[in-house]
Amino acid sequence: MLKKILKISAIVIVVFVAALFAIPYFFKDQIKAKIADAINESVDAKVSFADADLSLFKNFPNAAVAIEKLVIINKAPFEGDTLVSLGELNLKMSIKELFKGKDEPLSIQGITSENGLVNIIFNKDGVGNFDIALKDKKETANDNSSKPLSLKIQNYKIENFTFRYIDQGSKIKMVIDSLNHEGTGDFTNSKLDLTTKSTAKVSLDMDKINYMKNVKLTLDAVLGIDLDQSKYTFKENKALINQLPLEFDGFIQMVEAGQIYDLKFKTPTSSFTNFLGLIPSAYSSGLDGVKTTGDFTVAGFAKGQLTDTTVPKFNIAIASNNASFQYPNLPKSVQNIVIDTKIINETGILNDTYVNLDKLSFRIDQDVFNAKANIRNITVNPFVNAALKGTINLANLSKAYPIKMDKPLAGILKADVTTQFDMASVEKSQYQNIKNAGTMSLSGFKYTDENNKSMNISTALVEFNPSTINLKQFNATTGKSDLAINGVLENFYGFMFKKQELRGNFNMSSNQLAVDDFMTAGEPAKTETKTAAKPAEAMKIPAFLNCTLNAKATTVLYDNLKLKDVSGKLIIKDEKALLENFKTSIFGGTIGLTGAVSTKTKVPTFDMNLGFNQVDIAQTFTQLDMMKKIAPIAGIINGKLNSTVKLNGNLDANELTPDLKSISGDLLGQLLSTTINSKNSTLLNALGSNIKFIDMNKVNLNDIKAALTFDNGKVNVKPFDIKYQDIKITVGGTHGFDQTMNYNLKLDVPAKYLGNEANAFIAKMSPADAAKLQNIPINAMITGNFSNPKITTDMKTAVSSLATQVANQQKEKLTQKGTAALTDLINKNTKAKDTTQAAKTEKEQKTQEVTKKASDLLNGLFKKKN
Repeated sequence: MLKKILKISAIVIVVFVAALFAIPYFFKDQIKAKIADAINESVDAKVSFADADLSLFKNFPNAAVAIEKLVIINKAPFEGDTLVSLGELNLKMSIKELFKGKDEPLSIQGITSENGLVNIIFNKDGVGNFDIALKDKKETANDNSSKPLSLKIQNYKIENFTFRYIDQGSKIKMVIDSLNHEGTGDFTNSKLDLTTKSTAKVSLDMDKINYMKNVKLTLDAVLGIDLDQSKYTFKENKALINQLPLEFDGFIQMVEAGQIYDLKFKTPTSSFTNFLGLIPSAYSSGLDGVKTTGDFTVAGFAKGQLTDTTVPKFNIAIASNNASFQYPNLPKSVQNIVIDTKIINETGILNDTYVNLDKLSFRIDQDVFNAKANIRNITVNPFVNAALKGTINLANLSKAYPIKMDKPLAGILKADVTTQFDMASVEKSQYQNIKNAGTMSLSGFKYTDENNKSMNISTALVEFNPSTINLKQFNATTGKSDLAINGVLENFYGFMFKKQELRGNFNMSSNQLAVDDFMTAGEPAKTETKTAAKPAEAMKIPAFLNCTLNAKATTVLYDNLKLKDVSGKLIIKDEKALLENFKTSIFGGTIGLTGAVSTKTKVPTFDMNLGFNQVDIAQTFTQLDMMKKIAPIAGIINGKLNSTVKLNGNLDANELTPDLKSISGDLLGQLLSTTINSKNSTLLNALGSNIKFIDMNKVNLNDIKAALTFDNGKVNVKPFDIKYQDIKITVGGTHGFDQTMNYNLKLDVPAKYLGNEANAFIAKMSPADAAKLQNIPINAMITGNFSNPKITTDMKTAVSSLATQVANQQKEKLTQKGTAALTDLINKNTKAKDTTQAAKTEKEQKTQEVTKKASDLLNGLFKKKN
């Protein structure tokens, strides 16, 4: 019988457990449908959730419903704004709720949520984004028969929430971050006591001025709740602002026009320890063992309505008189502390709120510091009237208060400054309405940062004027660098309070300036498995800067370079740095630079013009990485260079150095007094091995002019001529920044350089004939890369060309010889003919002469006879 009972019991348990697993699957779709109906029938917004799940184990004997990633997004006029985002929402209810009909409401007993965001926005017209209830549902809000969900909450809890409140009209922004809150009470009753616990961090900005930043709040309170009247009364409560204790008394009531406040608050004790507890935790330490004298109290009230146009009247008084404190294990104390501050609103109009810091004073050793300030008209046009006067030995701060610093400060700060201004005048640069006067100085200042870089300011003197802040003197050293700066800073208040640009004009001089002293390296980032270097943040030229710096430096150390006699003008504006007339002596000559660097786009860019004058070629093309890429062969040339270089491209975002793959531009250069050291060049050694009649060390590059263009990592060299003895060499081609190359050398070579075979031809010729031979063209192709060049020549073709030229010359000579012989023969025949003709002519002449004489004789005889 017992076995049977146990067996039946076991079966029942198994069935029950199985049912606990199975039931959620049967009711999951029903739960999701009810949740979707409840939301969609209630709100005018875009609502979504990733999933809804049901568990009977989590809150057994109750059921638990989990909704994942619930998001509510506004419609117009807040289109696209997130109103609510919940990472997880858990609802607790009785199991019997699962068996209700489709039209019966679910009764919720408990709510928990994690990782949520509530984003409340009022636009400039005073419309809030939270009013998303459907109009017809507003009218039937009290009709429970239409509700898919019914709230009968016993407890609730939210963890890691963020609450944002933005009023665009009043320019108020409040953020409650890391909010954890839980409450226990029976909401089935219209009147109940709700026990709550809350922690949060609060930040508050009004009109771009920050009043609180991550102030830690804690509140444990019992609230008397009257649901019928929407009234919440503080009964038992304990609040902490950072470590400052406060007690509240009174109530808050929700009404149709807004909220009614009738609250009083005060510190439960008057010990000055309360003040130390008010200091933010980032700058504070534990209060155990601290010796204090005097008092510190905070008391106030808020009474009235918070509506669209009014705030409750309030008065907050913060006071201390002749107090002191000293921390254990610290050698110095802070004495004669006086605080008298009030924040008051007497009308219920927010702009009528005013702040009176009537006195703030303290002494450390013999150094006394005083401050006072008044602020009024806080929302429309804040007006500030303030004064600082006194001395602070910075080294004493860490000796009197446990400031959390890796390295202690040192230096003497002196101030005697008064200021009076309104924000409208600041915004419009109406300097006649701004009254600044006095000086502030810092001497012997020493500071070491987390990267162990130190800054020593021997003297800094600032003079305050209505329109400017005059930096009269600033002398400092850091690392290997020294600085001396003076100048004028304009629109300081516009920059501080209105986020306007900061304008200035400065002069800087330095004996030695090491650029590395002003660079920030990435900090190490620890992971669970290894420690890795955190990349440095991308360097940006601040958008708010609009200033000019005239700089001179005897020596500037940059990377491995030592620049001498550096001077020029740096103009920073619109996230650009313009460099004008920068000059420096380096590499035995000078370099001039003008150009611009811009970080306005995602990828920083630069555009530069460089002028090289009489610089050493080898140093320029071995120590400047960019020049090495443009002309790597130049590194083995000894001599001077005159050149202009125009280039532009992208910059590395972290170090603002050129991205060589992106640069483009051109170079025009002239080589002066040059020689070649071919021993250090694999390329020239290979070239000398292939063209043996040229001694590379004796190539004359003097006064050579070269033109290069470069783009997309490739350099194009325009052909130029080189003279080696009586050989003309024309060089042209391309190479890449990756060291690959494709060059063509055209040589105009006299025949005597073409080797033994060529000389064998020439030896058979007379000197006169050899002198008539024309130069032979030889082509050399250079490919491969600079460390492993491949060289081909058409030397055999050149020798063949010489042979053809010699043959043609001999053929012409033989032709000329035959022509001469024929001419001689013709000349001989012509001479013989001429001799015969002459003899014939002489005979004819003699015959004629004899005939004439005979005729004359006969004529004479006949005359005598007659």
